[in-house]
Amino acid sequence: MDFDFLKERARTIRRHVIDMTCAAGSGHPGGSLSATEILCTLYFHVMKHDPEAPQWKKRDRFVLSKGHVAPGLYAVLAESGYFPVEELRTLRELGSRLQGHPSYGKLPGIEMSTGSLGQGISIANGMALAAKLDSSDHRIYCLCGDGELQSGQNWEAAMLAAHYKLDNITVFVDRNKLQIMGDTEDVLSIEPLADKWTAFGWNVLEIDGHDFAAIIKACEDAKRFRGRPTVVIANTVKGRGVSFMENNADFHGKCCNPEQKEKAMCELEECL
Repeated sequence: MDFDFLKERARTIRRHVIDMTCAAGSGHPGGSLSATEILCTLYFHVMKHDPEAPQWKKRDRFVLSKGHVAPGLYAVLAESGYFPVEELRTLRELGSRLQGHPSYGKLPGIEMSTGSLGQGISIANGMALAAKLDSSDHRIYCLCGDGELQSGQNWEAAMLAAHYKLDNITVFVDRNKLQIMGDTEDVLSIEPLADKWTAFGWNVLEIDGHDFAAIIKACEDAKRFRGRPTVVIANTVKGRGVSFMENNADFHGKCCNPEQKEKAMCELEECL
C-alpha cells in the first residue's frame, strides 16, 4: 500500500475543508478534520465505487451519519472525481449542490440525506438488509460521531443489526471526544463505549483513527468476520492537522477568520 499517497490525499482534503468553510463563512471543520484519514482510506483504498457510474449496483455504500461534516465528504468525493474540485467553494451558497448537510439526489456519490444525528446506523441497516436479500456482496460503511451516540436510536439500530447478523456493515465511530457543547463525557458520558457495543452483540475493534494501516486492517478484519456487525472505535483528534483547532470544541461549527486561515494553510503545507 502506498501510504504516502494516502497522506498526500489527507493533506489535500484538509486544505479543501479549510478553504471551503472559509469561503462559505460557516460550516463544520473540526469533525471533518478528525475524520479525514477514515474518509480517505475508505474512498481511495477500501471501497468499491465508480465516480463514472455513481449508481453502479455492486458499489459499496457509505452513510455519513454525522452529516454536519459534509465538507470532509464533499472534498473526498470531488478528489475522487464525482464532481469538479472547483465546485467545493460553492459550499452553502444558495442553489449550490453542496448544502450544509448531504442531500440525496443533488450530488453524485451521496447515498442518503443526513444531518439529523443518530439516524445513520438505521439507514445503513436498511442498505445491509437489502444487500442480504439480493445476495449481493457489496458492503455498507457508516461514519458516526461520538456525541451522536447519546441518541437512543443508535442503540435500537445496534440491536437490530446484531439480531439480523448484518456482518456486511462496518460502523466507524469518530471518537474525538468533543461535541458542540464541549467534552462528550461532561455533556453525557458514553463510556464504557467498547463494552456497550460488545453487550449489544457487535464485533468491536478499537484503533488510532489517524493511522492508515490500522484503518485498513480494521476494514479487512471486519470483512472476514462472520455472523455479527463490526464497529470500529477510531480514536481521533478534533481539528487534526491545525494546531489551534486541535482538541478545540470552538471549531466544531465555526470556520477560521482570514488570519487563522493563513496560519492553517501554512501548517498544512507539511504532510502529517
